[in-house]
Amino acid sequence: MPAQPLELILGRQFIDTISLPAFLVDTEGNLLFYNESAETVFGLKFGETGGMRVEEWATIFTPYNEKGELISPEGLPLVQTLQTKKPTSGSFFIKNMQGRDEHIQVTAFPIIARPDRFLGAMAIFWTLDE
Repeated sequence: MPAQPLELILGRQFIDTISLPAFLVDTEGNLLFYNESAETVFGLKFGETGGMRVEEWATIFTPYNEKGELISPEGLPLVQTLQTKKPTSGSFFIKNMQGRDEHIQVTAFPIIARPDRFLGAMAIFWTLDE
């Protein structure tokens, strides 16, 4: 695997030190890292998954809307940010790897280095109490 740009290395370090669940992907949507707080929500440790392609991570946690309808990868804020290179936010439900339903609010934003190099995106999210 080629060396990552410094901005992505620093992004991983940043989300590893915050208490909010967070997720980091490259420009293709490949999962680079999610933190310990995200592990709790997902019901799966990053060490058990490692990197994943967008087609895997966007479906493994089974995202769905308030009507119980599955959400395609293109409907997720992080994928929308990758496509538009603009911040995106939304809320939806996931069924985690422990079979638990979680209602989450997600804010995703692009990682753009100088001079205007698009490197990927980060999503920070939290559970919503019912």
